[in-house]
Amino acid sequence: MSTNKKNRADFINFRHLFSSYLSHWYLFAISVVVFGALGYLYSRTKNPVYDVRANVLIQEEGNNLLSNFGSLGELFGSGAKVDDEIFRLTSHSIYRDVAKNLGINKIHIVRSGFLKHELAYPDFPVDVTCDASIPDTLSSTLSFKININKKGLADVTVKAKKETIAEVEDMAVPATIDTPYGKFTVVKTKYYPEGESVKTTIAFMSYGSAAEKLAEDIGSDIPSRKGNVITLFINTENPEYGRDLLNDVIATYNNHGITDNNMQTTKTLEFIEDRLVSIGHDLNEAETNIRKFKENNSLVAFEYEAQYQTEKRGKIEEALLAAQTNADILKMTLDFFKDPANKYSLVPVSVDEKGIAAAISEYNTVVLKRIDLLENASPGSLTVRSLETQLDAMRENLRTSLERTYDNALVTLNDFKKEHEAVLGRMGQVPNQEYEYVDLRRQQEIKQQLYLFLLQRKEETSIMLANALPKGVVVDEAYVLSDPISINSKIYIVIFLLLGLLFPPVCLYLRKVIRNRFDSRTEVEDAITTPILGEMCADRSGKTLIATAENHSSSAELFRLIRSNLLFMLNNADDKVVLLTSTTSGEGKSFISINLAASLALLGKKVLLVGMDIRKPRLNEYLSISTRFGLTQYLSTDSIQLDQIINHVPEVKGLDVITSGPVPPNPAELLASEKVDELFQQLRTMYDFIVVDSAPVGMVSDTFTLSRISDATIYVCRINYTPLSDLKFIQDIYDENRLKKLSVVVNGTTTKKAYGYGYGSEQ
Repeated sequence: MSTNKKNRADFINFRHLFSSYLSHWYLFAISVVVFGALGYLYSRTKNPVYDVRANVLIQEEGNNLLSNFGSLGELFGSGAKVDDEIFRLTSHSIYRDVAKNLGINKIHIVRSGFLKHELAYPDFPVDVTCDASIPDTLSSTLSFKININKKGLADVTVKAKKETIAEVEDMAVPATIDTPYGKFTVVKTKYYPEGESVKTTIAFMSYGSAAEKLAEDIGSDIPSRKGNVITLFINTENPEYGRDLLNDVIATYNNHGITDNNMQTTKTLEFIEDRLVSIGHDLNEAETNIRKFKENNSLVAFEYEAQYQTEKRGKIEEALLAAQTNADILKMTLDFFKDPANKYSLVPVSVDEKGIAAAISEYNTVVLKRIDLLENASPGSLTVRSLETQLDAMRENLRTSLERTYDNALVTLNDFKKEHEAVLGRMGQVPNQEYEYVDLRRQQEIKQQLYLFLLQRKEETSIMLANALPKGVVVDEAYVLSDPISINSKIYIVIFLLLGLLFPPVCLYLRKVIRNRFDSRTEVEDAITTPILGEMCADRSGKTLIATAENHSSSAELFRLIRSNLLFMLNNADDKVVLLTSTTSGEGKSFISINLAASLALLGKKVLLVGMDIRKPRLNEYLSISTRFGLTQYLSTDSIQLDQIINHVPEVKGLDVITSGPVPPNPAELLASEKVDELFQQLRTMYDFIVVDSAPVGMVSDTFTLSRISDATIYVCRINYTPLSDLKFIQDIYDENRLKKLSVVVNGTTTKKAYGYGYGSEQ
């Protein structure tokens, strides 16, 4: 029987689904008209959108004037990859400077027709100015709604997060407005039409927020992975705005690049000048030693002999000189690197070892990234600390490589010295003074060679500083594609008309399917064969106990109707215990239990309400009763007597209550104990009716356990709350006879749909 009922219900729902479409034909008519009008209005509000593009070529380092100076390109790292340059080109710092340069942290919107607004740039009639520090600290975007009449008097409303924070009326322009964020002044621009009224809205945001918006609006692309060209593009209603924006992004990127390069070059120049002072002092000292040696030993004629001997060992001397120079340069670089004062500083690439030069170049690249980040982030931020960790690791590796290379250079130098000493040993005929003189001369030549080398590097670095070139070469300045990319207005109207046809059936279908809740007693009756004991309309009084003698409201009368039906169902004189349950909490089970018990007591009967939802007790809260002992304490110990747990409800004569008591550790076992049976045997002799508020059956099995002590069961379900799937669960319980004399109370109906609504009502 249940299966037939369910199939019939499914058929009715399926039929009603389509018949409801026909019965709601007016919804289709209204929807088509409304959506058609919306489509027309929407098409009128849309401005043409243009695609603005710009192409920039990223130069490889060394492809410039300085490549003519040979090793000068090794002073710093090699050219960055195009992907890295895209990151720099579209970075927050670049966009922030662009927003500041163009003032696009202020978006001016003016009306350009019926329901149509457009971005005013650059010819906006009114502007908002403030102290230069405010855009750096502004935490919220401010909206200035400005109306200036023909007399030049302004009404200004300032909003932040949709809340009005300042408002002035009939104020002469320029008009200053005090806000929690500072003072702002509304001023006229050269484009202001004197003698005419002006209405405009200005969104004023921080430079940081403007940069974030630019990051969303501007796109980038690499047309060819084999090339170094980057394409920037933006879709905008104002082509001039798009052109100025992209051109300034490229210009700002180049300015940042030149600044970074100049920073590196200046650091190298300072290092070279410092070393020139030190080496110059050593060179002067070497030349002074030669002069004193000549004076002390009267050496004049044998200089030619020494020169002759020097030419004989020319090759070994040249090799020794080169080895000594290389070792000194490595030592200077290593000393610079070990100095803690130079931590996280740019390191000059002055060594000839290509591996070390490349590693230092990579180190400098990361240092520059850290410098860029510190412009907009705190030193303790996660990103900065991550870069510093990377720099520490790279610095340690470089120091190890420099020490190893320097040790190898010393070994090579010592080998040449030994070979040189061997040659000198074979020249025994040359006076000892000559050998000493040659050694002094060699030291002087080494210092002189190093000094000249540093002078050359200083000159090259100065040329680099004076001829800094931008990394990005503009291939195409920002240009606008000829055809707008926005959709034709007729297409908008057609799309909205189709939406108007689809909207009603979709809404009706979703309401039936996605809702998954029943919304009437009739729907419950169609779905199950379980008897419906009654229904309860939603009560707006806010009271828990409404079934009182003086209350004749619709809700109270419905409880009397449920009481009558219940008494008819309890046709046996021994039927006294009524069990109330539901699927889950929140369906009104305890509310129905309390008022059903009160309604029975109004008949002059002695009624007991027992709270047996011992896992989540609520009767104390609903009835505002403070009890010392409860049911769980009585069942778990023999020291508490029955009369100690029974409390009277003062609002209703003849109604007593046993509350649940504290939550026990073993609720299932406690309810299955023999003491429960003994308790109810005794209570049956004391009361005419016993109403048991038990636990929801969809969550725990306590109600099925208590079925043994009951005579009838009321299952409470709630409109627009209980899922439709729970109705099948109720039907299964009824078919399997798992609960005695099962019936259903539908809670939450509307008073207009409630059976017997209004008859005898005084409210």
